[in-house]
Amino acid sequence: MTHQNRSIHAQAGLHRKLVLFAAQLEMYLAHFPSCHKYALTQQIRAAYVDVYNLVTEAQKRYHKRTTLTQLDVRHEQLRMLLLLAHELGLFNFSRGKQDPERPGEHRALVILRLVDELGRMIGGWLKTEMQPGPQAQGAPATVPAEESGSLAAGAVGA
Repeated sequence: MTHQNRSIHAQAGLHRKLVLFAAQLEMYLAHFPSCHKYALTQQIRAAYVDVYNLVTEAQKRYHKRTTLTQLDVRHEQLRMLLLLAHELGLFNFSRGKQDPERPGEHRALVILRLVDELGRMIGGWLKTEMQPGPQAQGAPATVPAEESGSLAAGAVGA
């Protein structure tokens, strides 16, 4: 299996995780109080859609670095929005009302764990793309010892 095939399969796994994340996220956002439904929840949804679109864009681009960097930043913004919702206690609501019997700690942990998993997948993809390859530099990765010595000697004598 070539590197390209592994990359495609890994990215398909990332798309699947994003779909599962969206389903979980929508379930939790539906319980936020109505005063936040039109501000914070819309920003969280927009950040998620941007992440999804950037994953698709990065799959299709030949030069992926800029898109993957944008994806990494937007993913971090999504994480921060979810942490803000957690700090505001918005995961403690059920059907728009505070639920004292069920604190939202579990909900927050579930969604943040999923965000972390997505982040690890994005980070691995970014790390793979950022590694310089022999083709990217235009020269072999290593130079034999005999050649490196003669090149150095030739440069001094010239």
